[in-house]
Amino acid sequence: MGGTDIGRLIMHHLLDPDDCHLEQWLVEHHQPAYRAAQVRDWLFQRRVGAVGEMTDLPKELRAELAADFTIWVTKVRQHEQSDDGTEKLLLSLPDGGLIECVLLRDGARRTICVSSQVGCAMGCVFCASGLDGVERNLTSGEILEQMLLLQRLLPQQERLSHIVMMGMGEPLANLDGVLAALQVASDSDGLGISARRITISTVGLPAAIDRLTRINARYQLAVSLHAPDDELRNRLVPVNEKVGLRMVLEAADRYFEVSGRRLTFEYVLLAGINDHREQAQRLAALLRHRPALLNLIPYNRVAGLPYSTPSAHSVAQFRRILEDSGVTVKIRQRKGEKINAACGQLRRSAPTGT
Repeated sequence: MGGTDIGRLIMHHLLDPDDCHLEQWLVEHHQPAYRAAQVRDWLFQRRVGAVGEMTDLPKELRAELAADFTIWVTKVRQHEQSDDGTEKLLLSLPDGGLIECVLLRDGARRTICVSSQVGCAMGCVFCASGLDGVERNLTSGEILEQMLLLQRLLPQQERLSHIVMMGMGEPLANLDGVLAALQVASDSDGLGISARRITISTVGLPAAIDRLTRINARYQLAVSLHAPDDELRNRLVPVNEKVGLRMVLEAADRYFEVSGRRLTFEYVLLAGINDHREQAQRLAALLRHRPALLNLIPYNRVAGLPYSTPSAHSVAQFRRILEDSGVTVKIRQRKGEKINAACGQLRRSAPTGT
Protein backbone atom coordinates (compact mmCIF):
# COMPACT_ATOMS: atom_id res chain seq x y z
CA MET A 1 0.00 0.00 0.00
CA GLY A 2 1.43 3.40 -0.97
CA GLY A 3 2.02 6.32 1.38
CA THR A 4 -0.93 8.22 -0.06
CA ASP A 5 -3.26 5.31 0.64
CA ILE A 6 -2.00 5.06 4.22
CA GLY A 7 -2.61 8.77 4.71
CA ARG A 8 -6.20 8.42 3.52
CA LEU A 9 -6.82 5.93 6.32
CA ILE A 10 -6.01 8.54 8.99
CA MET A 11 -9.25 10.17 10.08
CA HIS A 12 -8.96 13.59 11.68
CA HIS A 13 -11.23 14.62 14.55
CA LEU A 14 -13.42 17.56 13.55
CA LEU A 15 -13.85 18.53 17.19
CA ASP A 16 -10.13 18.64 18.02
CA PRO A 17 -8.52 22.02 17.22
CA ASP A 18 -5.07 20.41 17.26
CA ASP A 19 -6.09 17.69 14.81
CA CYS A 20 -8.67 19.29 12.54
CA HIS A 21 -7.02 22.25 10.69
CA LEU A 22 -10.26 22.62 8.73
CA GLU A 23 -9.41 26.01 7.23
CA GLN A 24 -6.15 24.67 5.78
CA TRP A 25 -7.94 21.61 4.42
CA LEU A 26 -10.53 23.81 2.70
CA VAL A 27 -7.79 25.86 1.03
CA GLU A 28 -6.10 22.69 -0.21
CA HIS A 29 -9.43 21.50 -1.63
CA HIS A 30 -10.12 24.86 -3.33
CA GLN A 31 -13.14 25.62 -1.16
CA PRO A 32 -14.25 29.11 -0.05
CA ALA A 33 -13.32 30.10 3.51
CA TYR A 34 -16.96 30.50 4.59
CA ARG A 35 -17.40 26.72 4.45
CA ALA A 36 -15.58 26.48 7.82
CA ALA A 37 -18.27 28.59 9.50
CA GLN A 38 -20.96 26.40 7.92
CA VAL A 39 -19.31 23.26 9.29
CA ARG A 40 -19.00 24.76 12.78
CA ASP A 41 -22.66 25.80 12.71
CA TRP A 42 -23.68 22.22 11.93
CA LEU A 43 -21.43 20.87 14.69
CA PHE A 44 -22.28 23.21 17.55
CA GLN A 45 -25.70 24.67 16.81
CA ARG A 46 -27.57 22.20 14.61
CA ARG A 47 -26.29 19.13 16.52
CA VAL A 48 -25.46 17.16 13.40
CA GLY A 49 -24.72 13.46 13.77
CA ALA A 50 -22.68 12.92 10.59
CA VAL A 51 -20.89 14.98 7.96
CA GLY A 52 -23.32 13.69 5.34
CA GLU A 53 -26.15 15.52 7.13
CA MET A 54 -24.62 18.96 6.46
CA THR A 55 -27.11 19.57 3.70
CA ASP A 56 -26.11 23.11 2.69
CA LEU A 57 -22.67 21.83 1.68
CA PRO A 58 -22.21 20.47 -1.86
CA LYS A 59 -22.60 16.69 -2.03
CA GLU A 60 -19.06 16.22 -3.37
CA LEU A 61 -17.61 18.31 -0.55
CA ARG A 62 -19.53 16.29 2.03
CA ALA A 63 -18.08 13.09 0.60
CA GLU A 64 -14.55 14.48 0.72
CA LEU A 65 -15.00 15.73 4.28
CA ALA A 66 -16.40 12.38 5.38
CA ALA A 67 -13.37 10.63 3.88
CA ASP A 68 -10.92 12.72 5.92
CA PHE A 69 -12.79 13.74 9.08
CA THR A 70 -14.92 12.17 11.79
CA ILE A 71 -17.14 13.93 14.31
CA TRP A 72 -17.18 11.13 16.87
CA VAL A 73 -14.22 9.17 18.23
CA THR A 74 -16.00 7.82 21.30
CA LYS A 75 -18.79 5.26 21.57
CA VAL A 76 -21.68 5.42 24.04
CA ARG A 77 -21.40 2.24 26.09
CA GLN A 78 -24.27 3.05 28.43
CA HIS A 79 -26.89 5.76 28.84
CA GLU A 80 -28.59 5.99 32.25
CA GLN A 81 -31.46 8.23 33.33
CA SER A 82 -32.61 9.20 36.82
CA ASP A 83 -36.09 10.22 37.90
CA ASP A 84 -34.70 13.65 38.89
CA GLY A 85 -33.88 14.40 35.23
CA THR A 86 -30.18 13.57 35.45
CA GLU A 87 -28.66 11.59 32.57
CA LYS A 88 -25.24 9.92 32.50
CA LEU A 89 -23.19 8.62 29.59
CA LEU A 90 -20.46 6.01 29.85
CA LEU A 91 -18.15 6.54 26.88
CA SER A 92 -15.54 4.23 25.39
CA LEU A 93 -12.46 5.98 23.98
CA PRO A 94 -10.48 4.94 20.89
CA ASP A 95 -7.83 3.23 23.04
CA GLY A 96 -10.43 1.37 25.12
CA GLY A 97 -10.43 3.76 28.09
CA LEU A 98 -13.72 4.63 29.77
CA ILE A 99 -15.05 7.95 31.03
CA GLU A 100 -18.38 9.28 32.29
CA CYS A 101 -20.15 12.62 31.81
CA VAL A 102 -23.46 13.95 33.10
CA LEU A 103 -26.40 16.18 32.10
CA LEU A 104 -28.12 17.90 35.05
CA ARG A 105 -31.52 19.57 34.90
CA ASP A 106 -32.48 22.19 37.48
CA GLY A 107 -35.41 24.41 36.55
CA ALA A 108 -34.42 26.17 33.34
CA ARG A 109 -30.72 25.36 33.83
CA ARG A 110 -29.13 22.67 31.70
CA THR A 111 -25.72 21.97 33.18
CA ILE A 112 -23.21 19.44 31.91
CA CYS A 113 -20.49 17.86 34.06
CA VAL A 114 -17.53 16.94 31.88
CA SER A 115 -14.42 14.79 32.45
CA SER A 116 -10.87 15.92 31.73
CA GLN A 117 -8.87 12.72 32.32
CA VAL A 118 -9.26 8.95 32.21
CA GLY A 119 -9.26 8.40 35.94
CA CYS A 120 -7.56 10.77 38.38
CA ALA A 121 -4.18 10.94 40.09
CA MET A 122 -5.14 13.23 42.99
CA GLY A 123 -6.04 10.31 45.26
CA CYS A 124 -8.96 11.86 47.20
CA VAL A 125 -9.79 8.93 49.44
CA PHE A 126 -13.59 9.25 49.20
CA CYS A 127 -13.88 9.68 45.41
CA ALA A 128 -14.61 6.90 42.91
CA SER A 129 -12.87 8.60 39.99
CA GLY A 130 -9.36 8.02 41.33
CA LEU A 131 -9.75 4.48 42.65
CA ASP A 132 -7.61 3.06 39.84
CA GLY A 133 -5.33 6.05 39.34
CA VAL A 134 -5.04 7.90 36.04
CA GLU A 135 -4.42 6.53 32.55
CA ARG A 136 -4.05 9.70 30.49
CA ASN A 137 -5.28 13.19 29.74
CA LEU A 138 -8.22 13.60 27.39
CA THR A 139 -7.64 15.53 24.19
CA SER A 140 -9.50 18.80 23.74
CA GLY A 141 -11.58 17.04 21.08
CA GLU A 142 -12.56 14.26 23.49
CA ILE A 143 -13.60 16.90 26.03
CA LEU A 144 -15.68 18.76 23.44
CA GLU A 145 -17.23 15.52 22.24
CA GLN A 146 -18.69 14.92 25.71
CA MET A 147 -20.31 18.35 25.54
CA LEU A 148 -21.91 17.68 22.16
CA LEU A 149 -23.10 14.19 23.09
CA LEU A 150 -24.78 15.58 26.21
CA GLN A 151 -26.26 18.47 24.19
CA ARG A 152 -27.82 15.91 21.83
CA LEU A 153 -29.83 14.55 24.78
CA LEU A 154 -31.79 17.81 24.87
CA PRO A 155 -34.78 18.67 22.67
CA GLN A 156 -33.78 21.00 19.83
CA GLN A 157 -35.48 23.97 21.50
CA GLU A 158 -33.39 23.58 24.69
CA ARG A 159 -29.81 24.84 25.02
CA LEU A 160 -26.97 24.06 27.36
CA SER A 161 -26.64 26.84 29.93
CA HIS A 162 -23.67 25.87 32.12
CA ILE A 163 -20.52 23.74 31.94
CA VAL A 164 -18.71 22.40 35.00
CA MET A 165 -15.35 20.71 34.62
CA MET A 166 -16.12 18.51 37.62
CA GLY A 167 -16.21 15.06 36.05
CA MET A 168 -13.42 12.50 36.19
CA GLY A 169 -9.90 13.83 36.53
CA GLU A 170 -8.17 17.00 37.72
CA PRO A 171 -8.76 19.70 35.09
CA LEU A 172 -5.70 21.71 36.08
CA ALA A 173 -3.51 18.64 35.47
CA ASN A 174 -4.70 18.77 31.83
CA LEU A 175 -4.84 22.51 31.48
CA ASP A 176 -3.84 22.70 27.80
CA GLY A 177 -6.60 20.32 26.74
CA VAL A 178 -9.20 21.88 29.01
CA LEU A 179 -8.47 25.47 27.94
CA ALA A 180 -8.56 24.57 24.24
CA ALA A 181 -11.94 22.85 24.67
CA LEU A 182 -13.40 25.67 26.76
CA GLN A 183 -12.27 28.25 24.23
CA VAL A 184 -14.44 26.53 21.62
CA ALA A 185 -17.29 26.08 24.11
CA SER A 186 -17.31 29.81 24.90
CA ASP A 187 -16.74 31.09 21.34
CA SER A 188 -19.73 32.66 19.60
CA ASP A 189 -19.26 30.22 16.70
CA GLY A 190 -18.89 27.32 19.12
CA LEU A 191 -21.38 26.55 21.89
CA GLY A 192 -21.57 30.23 22.82
CA ILE A 193 -21.62 29.64 26.59
CA SER A 194 -20.39 32.65 28.56
CA ALA A 195 -17.21 32.22 30.61
CA ARG A 196 -19.30 33.28 33.61
CA ARG A 197 -21.27 30.06 33.22
CA ILE A 198 -18.24 27.80 32.96
CA THR A 199 -16.62 26.44 36.13
CA ILE A 200 -13.26 24.74 36.48
CA SER A 201 -13.03 22.57 39.61
CA THR A 202 -9.70 21.73 41.20
CA VAL A 203 -8.27 20.22 44.38
CA GLY A 204 -5.86 23.14 44.28
CA LEU A 205 -2.72 23.14 42.15
CA PRO A 206 -1.22 26.59 42.85
CA ALA A 207 1.07 26.74 39.81
CA ALA A 208 -1.80 25.94 37.45
CA ILE A 209 -4.14 28.39 39.22
CA ASP A 210 -1.47 31.05 38.75
CA ARG A 211 -1.34 30.21 35.06
CA LEU A 212 -5.09 30.83 34.84
CA THR A 213 -4.48 34.14 36.59
CA ARG A 214 -1.72 35.18 34.17
CA ILE A 215 -3.90 34.57 31.12
CA ASN A 216 -6.93 36.13 32.84
CA ALA A 217 -9.02 33.07 32.02
CA ARG A 218 -12.29 34.57 33.36
CA TYR A 219 -13.85 31.19 34.12
CA GLN A 220 -15.38 30.48 37.50
CA LEU A 221 -12.97 28.65 39.81
CA ALA A 222 -14.10 26.05 42.36
CA VAL A 223 -11.48 24.84 44.85
CA SER A 224 -12.14 21.62 46.74
CA LEU A 225 -10.95 21.93 50.36
CA HIS A 226 -12.56 19.05 52.31
CA ALA A 227 -10.64 19.94 55.47
CA PRO A 228 -9.85 23.10 57.47
CA ASP A 229 -6.22 22.18 58.25
CA ASP A 230 -3.27 20.46 56.61
CA GLU A 231 -3.18 17.49 58.99
CA LEU A 232 -6.63 16.27 57.97
CA ARG A 233 -6.38 17.44 54.36
CA ASN A 234 -3.17 15.44 53.87
CA ARG A 235 -5.16 12.32 54.80
CA LEU A 236 -8.19 13.10 52.63
CA VAL A 237 -6.44 14.79 49.67
CA PRO A 238 -2.91 13.30 49.51
CA VAL A 239 -1.67 15.82 46.92
CA ASN A 240 -2.00 18.46 49.65
CA GLU A 241 1.26 17.21 51.19
CA LYS A 242 3.12 18.84 48.30
CA VAL A 243 1.43 22.24 48.51
CA GLY A 244 -0.50 22.90 51.72
CA LEU A 245 -3.71 24.83 52.30
CA ARG A 246 -2.03 28.23 52.62
CA MET A 247 -0.54 28.06 49.12
CA VAL A 248 -3.84 26.86 47.65
CA LEU A 249 -5.82 29.69 49.26
CA GLU A 250 -3.26 32.33 48.30
CA ALA A 251 -3.31 31.18 44.66
CA ALA A 252 -7.13 31.33 44.72
CA ASP A 253 -6.95 34.86 46.15
CA ARG A 254 -4.68 35.95 43.31
CA TYR A 255 -7.11 34.52 40.77
CA PHE A 256 -9.95 36.51 42.33
CA GLU A 257 -7.93 39.72 42.31
CA VAL A 258 -7.38 39.49 38.54
CA SER A 259 -10.60 37.85 37.34
CA GLY A 260 -13.10 39.49 39.68
CA ARG A 261 -14.96 36.17 39.77
CA ARG A 262 -16.27 35.22 43.22
CA LEU A 263 -14.44 32.12 44.38
CA THR A 264 -16.26 28.90 45.16
CA PHE A 265 -14.88 26.49 47.72
CA GLU A 266 -16.18 22.95 48.01
CA TYR A 267 -16.28 20.73 51.08
CA VAL A 268 -17.48 17.13 51.05
CA LEU A 269 -18.91 16.30 54.46
CA LEU A 270 -17.87 12.86 55.73
CA ALA A 271 -19.68 11.60 58.82
CA GLY A 272 -17.44 11.60 61.89
CA ILE A 273 -14.37 12.72 59.96
CA ASN A 274 -14.63 16.36 58.88
CA ASP A 275 -18.10 17.40 60.04
CA HIS A 276 -17.42 18.36 63.68
CA ARG A 277 -18.27 21.72 65.24
CA GLU A 278 -14.60 22.59 65.78
CA GLN A 279 -13.83 21.89 62.12
CA ALA A 280 -16.65 24.18 61.03
CA GLN A 281 -15.19 26.93 63.24
CA ARG A 282 -11.70 26.50 61.76
CA LEU A 283 -13.13 26.50 58.23
CA ALA A 284 -15.05 29.69 59.00
CA ALA A 285 -11.82 31.33 60.15
CA LEU A 286 -10.23 30.50 56.78
CA LEU A 287 -13.10 31.79 54.65
CA ARG A 288 -14.92 34.58 56.53
CA HIS A 289 -12.85 37.39 55.03
CA ARG A 290 -12.84 36.00 51.50
CA PRO A 291 -15.50 36.96 48.91
CA ALA A 292 -16.45 33.33 48.42
CA LEU A 293 -19.29 30.84 48.27
CA LEU A 294 -18.88 27.56 50.14
CA ASN A 295 -20.60 24.52 48.62
CA LEU A 296 -21.24 21.92 51.30
CA ILE A 297 -21.62 18.47 49.74
CA PRO A 298 -23.00 15.70 51.95
CA TYR A 299 -21.05 12.60 50.96
CA ASN A 300 -22.47 10.49 48.15
CA ARG A 301 -21.82 6.84 48.89
CA VAL A 302 -19.33 4.93 46.76
CA ALA A 303 -19.42 1.13 46.71
CA GLY A 304 -16.38 -0.34 48.41
CA LEU A 305 -15.40 2.79 50.36
CA PRO A 306 -15.86 3.01 54.17
CA TYR A 307 -17.33 6.53 54.38
CA SER A 308 -20.87 7.58 55.21
CA THR A 309 -23.15 10.59 54.84
CA PRO A 310 -23.61 12.88 57.87
CA SER A 311 -27.05 13.23 59.42
CA ALA A 312 -29.26 16.14 58.41
CA HIS A 313 -28.72 17.58 61.92
CA SER A 314 -24.95 17.45 61.54
CA VAL A 315 -25.09 19.15 58.13
CA ALA A 316 -27.42 21.86 59.46
CA GLN A 317 -25.17 22.53 62.48
CA PHE A 318 -22.07 22.76 60.30
CA ARG A 319 -23.84 25.20 58.00
CA ARG A 320 -25.16 27.33 60.86
CA ILE A 321 -21.69 27.79 62.38
CA LEU A 322 -20.32 28.97 59.05
CA GLU A 323 -23.20 31.32 58.31
CA ASP A 324 -23.04 32.79 61.80
CA SER A 325 -19.42 33.66 61.02
CA GLY A 326 -20.38 35.48 57.82
CA VAL A 327 -19.63 32.72 55.28
CA THR A 328 -22.06 32.31 52.36
CA VAL A 329 -23.05 28.65 52.23
CA LYS A 330 -24.98 26.51 49.79
CA ILE A 331 -25.87 22.83 50.17
CA ARG A 332 -25.20 20.91 46.95
CA GLN A 333 -28.30 19.16 45.68
CA ARG A 334 -27.77 15.41 45.40
CA LYS A 335 -28.85 14.97 41.81
CA GLY A 336 -28.12 11.72 40.01
CA GLU A 337 -27.22 9.71 43.09
CA LYS A 338 -29.47 6.80 42.08
CA ILE A 339 -27.44 6.28 38.89
CA ASN A 340 -24.06 7.00 40.52
CA ALA A 341 -23.84 10.34 38.73
CA ALA A 342 -23.51 12.59 41.79
CA CYS A 343 -20.37 14.34 43.00
CA GLY A 344 -17.57 11.85 43.62
CA GLN A 345 -19.37 8.87 42.07
CA LEU A 346 -18.06 8.91 38.49
CA ARG A 347 -15.66 6.07 37.72
CA ARG A 348 -13.88 4.46 34.76
CA SER A 349 -15.33 0.98 34.86
CA ALA A 350 -18.27 -0.51 33.02
CA PRO A 351 -21.08 -2.06 35.07
CA THR A 352 -21.25 -5.84 34.99
CA GLY A 353 -22.92 -7.10 31.84
CA THR A 354 -22.19 -4.06 29.63
